[in-house]
Amino acid sequence: MKLSTRGRYGLRAVIDLAVHDNDGAIALSQIAERQGISMNYLEQLIPKLRKVGIVKGIRGAQGGYVLSKPAHEISVGDILRALEGDLNPVECVEVMGTDTTCTNSDTCVTKNVWKRISDSINDAVDGIMLSELVEESKRVNNEASTDTSQKLNC
Repeated sequence: MKLSTRGRYGLRAVIDLAVHDNDGAIALSQIAERQGISMNYLEQLIPKLRKVGIVKGIRGAQGGYVLSKPAHEISVGDILRALEGDLNPVECVEVMGTDTTCTNSDTCVTKNVWKRISDSINDAVDGIMLSELVEESKRVNNEASTDTSQKLNC
């Protein structure tokens, strides 16, 4: 499975909001500048994150975006599914849990492979909370301030 830029950039944007949570509402232009993501692209991502209740907008002169709930209540899985849709590696009805019946279900030997991969992916991303990434970001930034040779971009 390969994540699109939607998932990767969206995760970075939400981490940025969480890291700067104490600064009040954050303008998209600030996130764009810090993360090297275009404003136009962020403007496409934020509504998806708002729709599922990960971020909320604040109107007015000091407006911008904030997290809708504490970082320890938001998983990486919540963010990725909001932006990417389901994280299943294949469109198998057994894996996706849809009501549609598959004509090959009784004889398919690979369905358990896809189900195990899907379960592993979902367990992994649901087990990583945004608060953990905020702490990791703080640690990395503290180390980077003492070691100027460290590369900061992935």
